[in-house]
Amino acid sequence: MNNRLTLALPSKGAIAEPTLNFLRDCGLRVEKPNQRQYTGLMPAIPGISILFQRVNDVLYKVADGTVPVGITGLDVVQEHPHQDVLVIHDSLGYGHCSLVVAVPETWVDVDNLLDLADIALDFREYHRRTLRIATKYPTLTRQFFHSQGIQHFTLVNAEGAIEAAPTLGYADVIVDVTQTGTTLRENHLKVLSDGIIIESQACLVGNRRVLPDNPALLDSLRALLEYIDGALIGRNYYQLTVNIQGADAESVARKVAGNPLTQGLQGPTIAPIYGAVPAQPGSQWHTVTIVVTGKKLLEAVEYMRTIGGTQTVVTPVRYVFMEQSPTFARLLETLG
Repeated sequence: MNNRLTLALPSKGAIAEPTLNFLRDCGLRVEKPNQRQYTGLMPAIPGISILFQRVNDVLYKVADGTVPVGITGLDVVQEHPHQDVLVIHDSLGYGHCSLVVAVPETWVDVDNLLDLADIALDFREYHRRTLRIATKYPTLTRQFFHSQGIQHFTLVNAEGAIEAAPTLGYADVIVDVTQTGTTLRENHLKVLSDGIIIESQACLVGNRRVLPDNPALLDSLRALLEYIDGALIGRNYYQLTVNIQGADAESVARKVAGNPLTQGLQGPTIAPIYGAVPAQPGSQWHTVTIVVTGKKLLEAVEYMRTIGGTQTVVTPVRYVFMEQSPTFARLLETLG
């Protein structure tokens, strides 16, 4: 049995380069010794090998058990559901896009799905045909339209840039992924106000049948998830180092802890400053270290000023490792 964990990554497409950047930012740089081959290494975790595949093929390889885990788009996973595929982490924080319903801008009276349902009935009654929808996502499109009570439509399988389908005349509307909507607007299309089918981003998937059979694979996966969770959680925090005067460490700590937002993850940490500029009589200088969320950063800095804090140094937190990887704990629970 192969004890190395193979991680499938996108070789091309919108999330290929962002995936490598994401892993690098997590401390998981990927090396590709031979640019003509589809394999690579992850030096930070010797037990992991890399296999580069197309985004859809990443899912297929995981589904058939060829590779235990991979990174692909959540839209791909939901379009091609498989009983052996489980989503280990559904929000890696990049590759954001939306699967949307878009209609020609010239359809000035069509703003929502209720309007589109009326158009579908008009096509059937007056034009003797069904509404034609061009998409690369037939499963999600069919499910969504049926859930909205729109039954009379025909799906047109489209490849390449399907934004031109209405202009070329082989479809009436489209269902496709978009990030900014710029390409849709350039092709004179508009997104319906309630036409977002799913919100997608990059996700980590695994094979629920293969993973439990080899503890070595799970151990390498645990290390991978420790890095990913530590980096993603760390993005939310900043470390503040502040100089402040006080009679002793306890009195300084009481001042700092007087406001809940400065209590951070756990703290504060107080240390005396030796050889510092003389403080006021009856007090000495201390260095206070706290870790706060990014949303509360400026509030924390301003509060520290009100209690005499000065020379505040702010440092981004690269990792926050919890008692264990939350994602790995959830995975073990799912696998039983």
